[in-house]
Amino acid sequence: MESKPENSYGVIFMTQRIVLAPEEMPKQWYNFAVDLPKPPKPYLGPDGKPITPEMMAPIFPMNLIEQEMCTDRWVDIPDGIREILAKWRPSPLHRAVSFEKALGTPAKIYYKNESVSPAGSHKPNSAVAQAWYNKQAGTKAMTTETGAGQWGSALAFACAQVGLELKVYMVRVSFDQKPYRKVMMQTWGADCISSPSDTTEAGRRVLAEMPDTPGSLGIAISEAVEAAVSDKTGKTKYGLGSVLNHVMLHQTIIGQEAKLQLKKAGEKQPDVVIGCAGGGSNFAGLAFPFAADKVAGAKIDIVPVEPTSCPSITRGKYTYDIGDKSGMTPLILMHTLGHDFVPSPIHAGGLRYHGMSPLVSAAVAQGIMAPKSIHQLECFEAAVLFARTEGIIVAPETSHAVAAVIQEAKQAKEEGKEKVILFNLSGHGLMDLKGYQSYFAGELSDYELPQAQIDKNLEAIKGFPSAE
Repeated sequence: MESKPENSYGVIFMTQRIVLAPEEMPKQWYNFAVDLPKPPKPYLGPDGKPITPEMMAPIFPMNLIEQEMCTDRWVDIPDGIREILAKWRPSPLHRAVSFEKALGTPAKIYYKNESVSPAGSHKPNSAVAQAWYNKQAGTKAMTTETGAGQWGSALAFACAQVGLELKVYMVRVSFDQKPYRKVMMQTWGADCISSPSDTTEAGRRVLAEMPDTPGSLGIAISEAVEAAVSDKTGKTKYGLGSVLNHVMLHQTIIGQEAKLQLKKAGEKQPDVVIGCAGGGSNFAGLAFPFAADKVAGAKIDIVPVEPTSCPSITRGKYTYDIGDKSGMTPLILMHTLGHDFVPSPIHAGGLRYHGMSPLVSAAVAQGIMAPKSIHQLECFEAAVLFARTEGIIVAPETSHAVAAVIQEAKQAKEEGKEKVILFNLSGHGLMDLKGYQSYFAGELSDYELPQAQIDKNLEAIKGFPSAE
Protein backbone atom coordinates (compact mmCIF):
# COMPACT_ATOMS: atom_id res chain seq x y z
CA MET A 1 0.00 0.00 0.00
CA GLU A 2 1.46 3.36 -0.95
CA SER A 3 1.93 6.18 1.52
CA LYS A 4 0.66 9.61 0.65
CA PRO A 5 0.98 13.19 1.97
CA GLU A 6 -1.90 14.06 4.27
CA ASN A 7 -1.27 17.71 5.19
CA SER A 8 0.42 20.93 4.16
CA TYR A 9 3.46 20.24 6.32
CA GLY A 10 4.57 17.37 4.13
CA VAL A 11 4.13 14.71 6.82
CA ILE A 12 3.59 11.30 5.25
CA PHE A 13 0.90 8.98 6.61
CA MET A 14 0.08 5.47 5.53
CA THR A 15 -3.58 4.91 4.69
CA GLN A 16 -4.89 2.73 7.50
CA ARG A 17 -8.65 2.82 6.91
CA ILE A 18 -10.33 1.81 3.66
CA VAL A 19 -13.96 2.85 3.37
CA LEU A 20 -16.61 2.26 0.75
CA ALA A 21 -19.27 4.69 -0.41
CA PRO A 22 -22.84 3.91 0.77
CA GLU A 23 -23.85 2.85 -2.74
CA GLU A 24 -21.03 0.25 -2.76
CA MET A 25 -22.74 -1.84 -0.09
CA PRO A 26 -23.55 -5.25 -1.66
CA LYS A 27 -26.99 -5.66 -3.17
CA GLN A 28 -26.92 -9.47 -2.99
CA TRP A 29 -25.91 -12.19 -0.56
CA TYR A 30 -23.64 -15.04 -1.70
CA ASN A 31 -24.70 -18.68 -1.24
CA PHE A 32 -21.50 -20.74 -0.85
CA ALA A 33 -23.47 -24.00 -0.81
CA VAL A 34 -23.77 -23.75 -4.60
CA ASP A 35 -19.98 -23.79 -5.06
CA LEU A 36 -19.03 -26.55 -2.61
CA PRO A 37 -17.29 -29.28 -4.64
CA LYS A 38 -19.54 -31.84 -2.93
CA PRO A 39 -23.07 -30.54 -2.33
CA PRO A 40 -24.16 -30.33 1.32
CA LYS A 41 -26.35 -33.12 2.60
CA PRO A 42 -29.93 -32.35 3.68
CA TYR A 43 -31.25 -31.93 7.19
CA LEU A 44 -33.05 -35.04 8.42
CA GLY A 45 -36.16 -35.64 10.47
CA PRO A 46 -36.50 -38.21 13.29
CA ASP A 47 -37.30 -40.86 10.67
CA GLY A 48 -33.99 -40.27 8.92
CA LYS A 49 -35.65 -38.75 5.84
CA PRO A 50 -34.94 -35.22 4.53
CA ILE A 51 -37.13 -32.63 6.17
CA THR A 52 -39.60 -30.59 4.13
CA PRO A 53 -40.24 -26.85 4.31
CA GLU A 54 -43.57 -27.59 6.00
CA MET A 55 -41.77 -29.39 8.82
CA MET A 56 -39.80 -26.23 9.61
CA ALA A 57 -42.81 -23.91 9.39
CA PRO A 58 -43.69 -23.98 13.13
CA ILE A 59 -40.23 -22.54 13.87
CA PHE A 60 -39.36 -20.20 10.98
CA PRO A 61 -41.43 -18.11 8.55
CA MET A 62 -41.59 -19.56 5.05
CA ASN A 63 -39.56 -16.75 3.45
CA LEU A 64 -36.55 -17.69 5.63
CA ILE A 65 -37.14 -21.42 5.10
CA GLU A 66 -36.86 -20.76 1.37
CA GLN A 67 -33.48 -19.10 1.96
CA GLU A 68 -32.35 -21.99 4.14
CA MET A 69 -32.97 -24.40 1.28
CA CYS A 70 -31.96 -22.00 -1.48
CA THR A 71 -30.01 -23.31 -4.48
CA ASP A 72 -29.32 -19.91 -6.10
CA ARG A 73 -25.77 -18.58 -6.01
CA TRP A 74 -26.89 -14.99 -5.46
CA VAL A 75 -29.87 -13.75 -3.44
CA ASP A 76 -31.12 -10.17 -3.70
CA ILE A 77 -31.08 -8.10 -0.50
CA PRO A 78 -34.42 -6.27 -0.18
CA ASP A 79 -34.26 -2.49 -0.04
CA GLY A 80 -35.97 -2.49 3.37
CA ILE A 81 -33.09 -4.50 4.83
CA ARG A 82 -30.40 -2.45 3.07
CA GLU A 83 -31.98 0.71 4.45
CA ILE A 84 -31.44 -0.51 8.03
CA LEU A 85 -27.98 -1.94 7.31
CA ALA A 86 -27.00 1.46 5.92
CA LYS A 87 -27.04 2.83 9.48
CA TRP A 88 -23.49 1.45 9.78
CA ARG A 89 -22.60 -0.38 6.57
CA PRO A 90 -20.37 -0.57 4.64
CA SER A 91 -18.06 -1.23 7.60
CA PRO A 92 -14.42 -0.12 7.35
CA LEU A 93 -11.39 -2.24 6.55
CA HIS A 94 -8.28 -1.30 8.52
CA ARG A 95 -4.59 -1.88 7.90
CA ALA A 96 -3.15 -2.76 11.34
CA VAL A 97 0.07 -0.79 10.87
CA SER A 98 0.88 -0.33 14.58
CA PHE A 99 0.16 -3.99 15.27
CA GLU A 100 2.47 -5.00 12.41
CA LYS A 101 5.28 -2.83 13.81
CA ALA A 102 4.89 -4.31 17.28
CA LEU A 103 5.18 -7.80 15.82
CA GLY A 104 8.11 -6.85 13.58
CA THR A 105 6.53 -8.81 10.77
CA PRO A 106 6.82 -8.31 7.02
CA ALA A 107 3.18 -9.40 6.77
CA LYS A 108 0.49 -6.86 5.98
CA ILE A 109 -2.41 -7.31 8.37
CA TYR A 110 -5.94 -6.11 7.59
CA TYR A 111 -9.05 -6.41 9.71
CA LYS A 112 -12.68 -5.95 8.78
CA ASN A 113 -14.19 -3.91 11.60
CA GLU A 114 -17.64 -5.30 12.40
CA SER A 115 -17.60 -3.70 15.86
CA VAL A 116 -19.06 -0.49 14.40
CA SER A 117 -22.66 -1.80 14.31
CA PRO A 118 -25.14 -0.45 16.90
CA ALA A 119 -24.90 -3.74 18.82
CA GLY A 120 -21.11 -3.79 18.53
CA SER A 121 -20.67 -6.94 16.45
CA HIS A 122 -21.35 -8.64 13.12
CA LYS A 123 -24.56 -10.18 14.44
CA PRO A 124 -26.99 -7.46 13.20
CA ASN A 125 -26.19 -8.43 9.60
CA SER A 126 -28.45 -11.47 10.03
CA ALA A 127 -30.58 -10.12 12.89
CA VAL A 128 -31.92 -7.28 10.73
CA ALA A 129 -32.66 -9.67 7.86
CA GLN A 130 -34.42 -12.19 10.10
CA ALA A 131 -36.51 -9.57 11.89
CA TRP A 132 -37.46 -7.94 8.59
CA TYR A 133 -38.51 -11.21 6.95
CA ASN A 134 -40.48 -12.21 10.05
CA LYS A 135 -42.29 -8.87 10.01
CA GLN A 136 -43.14 -9.35 6.33
CA ALA A 137 -44.54 -12.80 7.13
CA GLY A 138 -46.89 -11.48 9.84
CA THR A 139 -44.89 -12.56 12.87
CA LYS A 140 -45.69 -10.61 16.03
CA ALA A 141 -42.98 -11.87 18.40
CA MET A 142 -39.69 -13.76 18.23
CA THR A 143 -37.69 -15.93 20.60
CA THR A 144 -34.00 -16.72 20.55
CA GLU A 145 -31.03 -17.87 22.59
CA THR A 146 -27.73 -16.13 23.19
CA GLY A 147 -24.35 -17.11 24.58
CA ALA A 148 -22.20 -14.05 25.31
CA GLY A 149 -25.17 -11.82 24.54
CA GLN A 150 -24.02 -10.43 21.20
CA TRP A 151 -26.73 -12.22 19.22
CA GLY A 152 -29.43 -11.45 21.78
CA SER A 153 -28.60 -7.76 21.77
CA ALA A 154 -28.36 -7.71 17.96
CA LEU A 155 -31.80 -9.28 17.53
CA ALA A 156 -33.20 -6.94 20.20
CA PHE A 157 -31.91 -3.99 18.16
CA ALA A 158 -33.32 -5.47 14.93
CA CYS A 159 -36.75 -6.22 16.42
CA ALA A 160 -36.92 -2.64 17.71
CA GLN A 161 -36.24 -1.41 14.18
CA VAL A 162 -39.16 -3.31 12.63
CA GLY A 163 -41.56 -3.48 15.59
CA LEU A 164 -41.45 -7.03 16.97
CA GLU A 165 -41.50 -8.33 20.54
CA LEU A 166 -38.55 -10.50 21.59
CA LYS A 167 -37.76 -12.98 24.34
CA VAL A 168 -34.09 -14.00 24.78
CA TYR A 169 -32.84 -17.06 26.67
CA MET A 170 -29.27 -16.26 27.74
CA VAL A 171 -26.85 -19.00 28.86
CA ARG A 172 -26.67 -18.73 32.63
CA VAL A 173 -22.90 -18.28 32.99
CA SER A 174 -22.93 -15.37 30.52
CA PHE A 175 -26.12 -13.97 32.08
CA ASP A 176 -24.15 -13.73 35.34
CA GLN A 177 -20.82 -12.65 33.82
CA LYS A 178 -22.19 -10.02 31.43
CA PRO A 179 -25.06 -8.13 33.11
CA TYR A 180 -24.84 -5.14 30.80
CA ARG A 181 -25.67 -7.28 27.76
CA LYS A 182 -29.01 -7.86 29.48
CA VAL A 183 -29.38 -4.09 29.93
CA MET A 184 -28.70 -3.57 26.23
CA MET A 185 -31.47 -6.01 25.35
CA GLN A 186 -33.85 -4.35 27.80
CA THR A 187 -33.02 -0.93 26.36
CA TRP A 188 -34.07 -2.16 22.93
CA GLY A 189 -37.27 -3.63 24.41
CA ALA A 190 -36.44 -7.34 24.76
CA ASP A 191 -37.07 -9.65 27.70
CA CYS A 192 -33.85 -11.49 28.74
CA ILE A 193 -34.14 -14.72 30.76
CA SER A 194 -31.34 -16.77 32.36
CA SER A 195 -31.18 -20.27 30.84
CA PRO A 196 -31.97 -22.90 31.94
CA SER A 197 -35.15 -21.37 33.34
CA ASP A 198 -38.38 -22.54 34.91
CA THR A 199 -40.40 -20.92 32.11
CA THR A 200 -40.17 -23.94 29.76
CA GLU A 201 -40.46 -27.69 30.11
CA ALA A 202 -36.97 -28.11 28.62
CA GLY A 203 -35.51 -25.74 31.20
CA ARG A 204 -37.31 -27.37 34.13
CA ARG A 205 -35.99 -30.81 33.10
CA VAL A 206 -32.41 -29.57 33.04
CA LEU A 207 -32.77 -27.78 36.37
CA ALA A 208 -34.14 -30.95 37.96
CA GLU A 209 -31.13 -32.94 36.71
CA MET A 210 -28.43 -30.27 37.09
CA PRO A 211 -29.59 -27.39 39.31
CA ASP A 212 -26.12 -25.79 39.34
CA THR A 213 -25.43 -26.08 35.61
CA PRO A 214 -23.74 -23.08 33.93
CA GLY A 215 -26.08 -23.69 31.00
CA SER A 216 -25.26 -24.21 27.34
CA LEU A 217 -26.36 -22.93 23.97
CA GLY A 218 -27.97 -26.30 23.29
CA ILE A 219 -30.18 -25.88 26.38
CA ALA A 220 -31.01 -22.25 25.55
CA ILE A 221 -31.95 -23.22 21.99
CA SER A 222 -34.34 -25.87 23.34
CA GLU A 223 -36.04 -23.28 25.52
CA ALA A 224 -36.32 -20.69 22.77
CA VAL A 225 -37.69 -23.16 20.23
CA GLU A 226 -40.19 -24.52 22.76
CA ALA A 227 -41.35 -21.00 23.60
CA ALA A 228 -41.92 -20.28 19.91
CA VAL A 229 -43.80 -23.44 18.97
CA SER A 230 -45.92 -23.24 22.14
CA ASP A 231 -47.70 -20.21 20.71
CA LYS A 232 -50.69 -21.88 19.06
CA THR A 233 -51.53 -18.72 17.12
CA GLY A 234 -48.41 -19.26 15.01
CA LYS A 235 -47.49 -15.59 15.43
CA THR A 236 -44.29 -16.30 17.40
CA LYS A 237 -41.22 -17.52 15.53
CA TYR A 238 -37.67 -18.45 16.46
CA GLY A 239 -34.48 -16.72 15.29
CA LEU A 240 -31.04 -18.33 15.25
CA GLY A 241 -27.83 -16.31 15.31
CA SER A 242 -25.48 -18.81 13.74
CA VAL A 243 -25.06 -22.34 12.30
CA LEU A 244 -27.90 -22.48 9.75
CA ASN A 245 -27.45 -21.73 6.04
CA HIS A 246 -29.59 -18.59 5.88
CA VAL A 247 -27.56 -17.02 8.71
CA MET A 248 -24.31 -17.73 6.84
CA LEU A 249 -25.92 -16.25 3.73
CA HIS A 250 -26.78 -12.95 5.43
CA GLN A 251 -23.26 -12.57 6.81
CA THR A 252 -21.52 -12.81 3.41
CA ILE A 253 -21.99 -9.08 3.04
CA ILE A 254 -18.79 -8.88 5.17
CA GLY A 255 -16.53 -10.78 2.79
CA GLN A 256 -17.95 -9.10 -0.29
CA GLU A 257 -17.15 -5.67 1.11
CA ALA A 258 -13.69 -6.84 2.20
CA LYS A 259 -12.84 -8.08 -1.30
CA LEU A 260 -13.67 -4.69 -2.79
CA GLN A 261 -11.75 -2.87 -0.05
CA LEU A 262 -8.63 -5.00 -0.50
CA LYS A 263 -8.76 -4.20 -4.18
CA LYS A 264 -8.93 -0.49 -3.36
CA ALA A 265 -5.92 -1.00 -1.07
CA GLY A 266 -3.97 -2.42 -3.98
CA GLU A 267 -4.05 -6.06 -2.88
CA LYS A 268 -4.88 -8.79 -5.39
CA GLN A 269 -6.04 -11.25 -2.74
CA PRO A 270 -5.18 -12.25 0.84
CA ASP A 271 -2.79 -15.12 1.53
CA VAL A 272 -4.57 -15.99 4.78
CA VAL A 273 -8.18 -15.39 5.90
CA ILE A 274 -8.92 -15.86 9.61
CA GLY A 275 -12.00 -15.69 11.81
CA CYS A 276 -13.02 -17.00 15.21
CA ALA A 277 -15.57 -19.82 14.97
CA GLY A 278 -18.24 -20.95 17.41
CA GLY A 279 -21.30 -21.62 15.30
CA GLY A 280 -19.66 -20.15 12.21
CA SER A 281 -21.49 -16.91 11.40
CA ASN A 282 -18.77 -14.24 11.50
CA PHE A 283 -16.17 -16.61 10.11
CA ALA A 284 -18.37 -17.67 7.21
CA GLY A 285 -19.39 -14.09 6.57
CA LEU A 286 -15.80 -13.10 5.89
CA ALA A 287 -14.48 -16.40 4.53
CA PHE A 288 -17.14 -17.73 2.14
CA PRO A 289 -16.60 -15.15 -0.64
CA PHE A 290 -12.86 -15.97 -0.49
CA ALA A 291 -13.58 -19.70 -0.28
CA ALA A 292 -15.30 -19.38 -3.65
CA ASP A 293 -12.01 -18.06 -5.04
CA LYS A 294 -10.12 -20.94 -3.44
CA VAL A 295 -12.49 -23.50 -4.97
CA ALA A 296 -11.81 -21.80 -8.31
CA GLY A 297 -8.05 -22.27 -7.85
CA ALA A 298 -6.78 -19.33 -5.76
CA LYS A 299 -4.05 -20.08 -3.22
CA ILE A 300 -5.60 -18.88 0.05
CA ASP A 301 -5.30 -20.41 3.52
CA ILE A 302 -8.66 -20.14 5.29
CA VAL A 303 -8.52 -20.66 9.05
CA PRO A 304 -11.45 -20.96 11.49
CA VAL A 305 -10.19 -20.59 15.08
CA GLU A 306 -11.95 -22.06 18.10
CA PRO A 307 -11.25 -22.37 21.86
CA THR A 308 -9.20 -25.37 22.96
CA SER A 309 -11.86 -25.90 25.64
CA CYS A 310 -14.64 -26.22 23.02
CA PRO A 311 -12.97 -27.82 19.97
CA SER A 312 -15.95 -28.84 17.86
CA ILE A 313 -14.11 -28.73 14.51
CA THR A 314 -10.62 -29.79 15.56
CA ARG A 315 -11.65 -32.67 17.83
CA GLY A 316 -15.38 -33.21 17.27
CA LYS A 317 -16.88 -35.87 15.05
CA TYR A 318 -18.22 -35.09 11.57
CA THR A 319 -21.61 -36.71 11.71
CA TYR A 320 -25.32 -36.02 12.07
CA ASP A 321 -26.43 -34.51 15.37
CA ILE A 322 -29.29 -32.39 16.65
CA GLY A 323 -28.74 -28.70 17.19
CA ASP A 324 -30.18 -28.47 20.70
CA LYS A 325 -30.31 -30.37 23.97
CA SER A 326 -33.83 -31.80 23.83
CA GLY A 327 -34.16 -32.77 20.16
CA MET A 328 -36.52 -30.07 18.91
CA THR A 329 -34.29 -29.34 15.90
CA PRO A 330 -33.53 -31.48 12.81
CA LEU A 331 -30.56 -33.79 12.43
CA ILE A 332 -27.73 -31.76 10.87
CA LEU A 333 -24.46 -33.04 9.38
CA MET A 334 -21.76 -31.08 11.20
CA HIS A 335 -18.67 -31.29 13.35
CA THR A 336 -19.99 -31.90 16.86
CA LEU A 337 -18.96 -32.65 20.42
CA GLY A 338 -22.41 -34.16 21.06
CA HIS A 339 -25.56 -32.25 21.97
CA ASP A 340 -25.18 -33.18 25.66
CA PHE A 341 -21.92 -31.20 25.81
CA VAL A 342 -21.82 -28.58 28.59
CA PRO A 343 -18.79 -26.34 28.03
CA SER A 344 -16.43 -24.93 30.62
CA PRO A 345 -17.29 -21.31 31.57
CA ILE A 346 -14.61 -19.62 29.46
CA HIS A 347 -15.12 -15.93 28.75
CA ALA A 348 -15.59 -16.40 25.00
CA GLY A 349 -19.23 -17.21 25.56
CA GLY A 350 -20.09 -16.99 21.86
CA LEU A 351 -17.73 -19.86 21.06
CA ARG A 352 -19.23 -22.47 23.38
CA TYR A 353 -21.61 -24.26 21.03
CA HIS A 354 -21.38 -28.05 20.71
CA GLY A 355 -21.48 -28.03 16.90
CA MET A 356 -20.43 -26.07 13.85
CA SER A 357 -22.27 -24.68 10.83
CA PRO A 358 -22.99 -27.49 8.34
CA LEU A 359 -21.53 -25.41 5.50
CA VAL A 360 -18.34 -24.62 7.44
CA SER A 361 -18.15 -28.25 8.50
CA ALA A 362 -18.51 -29.42 4.90
CA ALA A 363 -15.80 -27.00 3.76
CA VAL A 364 -13.44 -28.32 6.43
CA ALA A 365 -14.26 -31.92 5.56
CA GLN A 366 -13.56 -31.17 1.89
CA GLY A 367 -10.18 -29.60 2.65
CA ILE A 368 -11.11 -26.02 1.79
CA MET A 369 -10.49 -24.74 5.32
CA ALA A 370 -7.94 -25.69 8.00
CA PRO A 371 -9.18 -25.14 11.57
CA LYS A 372 -7.08 -24.62 14.69
CA SER A 373 -7.77 -24.21 18.39
CA ILE A 374 -6.05 -21.83 20.84
CA HIS A 375 -6.06 -21.57 24.66
CA GLN A 376 -7.74 -18.54 26.24
CA LEU A 377 -4.63 -17.14 27.97
CA GLU A 378 -2.83 -16.84 24.63
CA CYS A 379 -5.96 -15.20 23.23
CA PHE A 380 -6.20 -12.58 25.98
CA GLU A 381 -2.47 -11.86 25.67
CA ALA A 382 -3.00 -11.27 21.96
CA ALA A 383 -6.04 -9.06 22.60
CA VAL A 384 -4.08 -6.88 25.03
CA LEU A 385 -1.29 -6.35 22.49
CA PHE A 386 -3.87 -5.48 19.84
CA ALA A 387 -5.57 -2.99 22.17
CA ARG A 388 -2.27 -1.32 23.05
CA THR A 389 -1.32 -0.93 19.40
CA GLU A 390 -4.56 -0.56 17.39
CA GLY A 391 -6.67 0.83 20.24
CA ILE A 392 -9.68 -1.48 19.96
CA ILE A 393 -10.54 -3.73 22.90
CA VAL A 394 -11.87 -6.78 21.09
CA ALA A 395 -14.45 -9.28 22.29
CA PRO A 396 -13.01 -12.47 23.84
CA GLU A 397 -14.35 -14.31 20.81
CA THR A 398 -12.43 -12.09 18.41
CA SER A 399 -9.28 -12.53 20.50
CA HIS A 400 -9.01 -16.05 19.07
CA ALA A 401 -8.69 -14.60 15.57
CA VAL A 402 -6.11 -12.06 16.81
CA ALA A 403 -4.05 -14.84 18.41
CA ALA A 404 -4.10 -16.81 15.16
CA VAL A 405 -3.03 -13.69 13.24
CA ILE A 406 -0.02 -13.33 15.54
CA GLN A 407 0.95 -16.94 14.85
CA GLU A 408 0.74 -16.30 11.11
CA ALA A 409 2.63 -12.99 11.38
CA LYS A 410 5.46 -14.61 13.34
CA GLN A 411 5.67 -17.40 10.77
CA ALA A 412 5.88 -14.79 8.01
CA LYS A 413 8.74 -13.13 9.92
CA GLU A 414 10.59 -16.42 10.27
CA GLU A 415 10.14 -17.17 6.58
CA GLY A 416 10.79 -13.59 5.45
CA LYS A 417 7.54 -13.53 3.47
CA GLU A 418 5.32 -10.49 2.92
CA LYS A 419 2.00 -12.23 3.37
CA VAL A 420 -1.35 -10.47 3.31
CA ILE A 421 -3.36 -11.55 6.34
CA LEU A 422 -7.05 -10.67 6.65
CA PHE A 423 -9.16 -11.30 9.75
CA ASN A 424 -12.60 -10.43 10.99
CA LEU A 425 -12.85 -8.21 14.02
CA SER A 426 -16.27 -9.60 14.80
CA GLY A 427 -17.04 -7.42 17.81
CA HIS A 428 -15.70 -5.12 20.53
CA GLY A 429 -15.18 -6.21 24.12
CA LEU A 430 -16.57 -3.19 25.94
CA MET A 431 -19.36 -5.33 27.41
CA ASP A 432 -16.85 -8.09 28.23
CA LEU A 433 -14.40 -6.27 30.50
CA LYS A 434 -15.02 -8.76 33.32
CA GLY A 435 -12.99 -11.24 31.26
CA TYR A 436 -10.12 -8.77 30.91
CA GLN A 437 -10.35 -7.99 34.63
CA SER A 438 -10.07 -11.69 35.44
CA TYR A 439 -7.13 -12.03 33.05
CA PHE A 440 -5.18 -9.16 34.63
CA ALA A 441 -5.93 -10.55 38.11
CA GLY A 442 -4.49 -13.93 37.13
CA GLU A 443 -7.82 -15.64 37.70
CA LEU A 444 -8.08 -17.31 34.28
CA SER A 445 -6.52 -20.62 33.35
CA ASP A 446 -6.28 -22.75 30.25
CA TYR A 447 -8.47 -25.82 29.93
CA GLU A 448 -8.16 -28.62 27.45
CA LEU A 449 -11.25 -30.75 27.03
CA PRO A 450 -10.48 -34.36 28.08
CA GLN A 451 -10.95 -36.96 25.36
CA ALA A 452 -12.95 -39.06 27.81
CA GLN A 453 -15.55 -36.30 28.07
CA ILE A 454 -15.79 -36.01 24.31
CA ASP A 455 -16.24 -39.76 23.98
CA LYS A 456 -18.94 -39.74 26.67
CA ASN A 457 -20.85 -36.91 25.00
CA LEU A 458 -20.70 -38.63 21.62
CA GLU A 459 -22.39 -41.70 23.07
CA ALA A 460 -25.65 -39.72 22.89
CA ILE A 461 -25.51 -39.71 19.08
CA LYS A 462 -24.89 -43.43 18.59
CA GLY A 463 -27.42 -44.67 16.08
CA PHE A 464 -27.70 -41.30 14.35
CA PRO A 465 -26.97 -41.28 10.59
CA SER A 466 -23.28 -40.94 9.69
CA ALA A 467 -21.54 -38.61 7.25
CA GLU A 468 -21.25 -41.37 4.62
